Amino acid sequence: MKTKGNTAVGRREFLRALGAGAGIAATAAAPLATSAKADTENNDEKRKARYKETDHVKKFYAVNRYPS
Repeated sequence: MKTKGNTAVGRREFLRALGAGAGIAATAAAPLATSAKADTENNDEKRKARYKETDHVKKFYAVNRYPS
């Protein structure tokens, strides 16, 4: 008795192939990543106050009922 070859790709085989393809693509893209750059701020700039309670921040607090 002859058996027919199953040419249709099943769900599991498809997902395995998809996962393998994603791994290869990530490996190929790794050398394209940029290297880390040094911090350009001096100590005074690092220590300056950055948080400002502007009108939209106050509105956010009011809407979410944070105590003021």
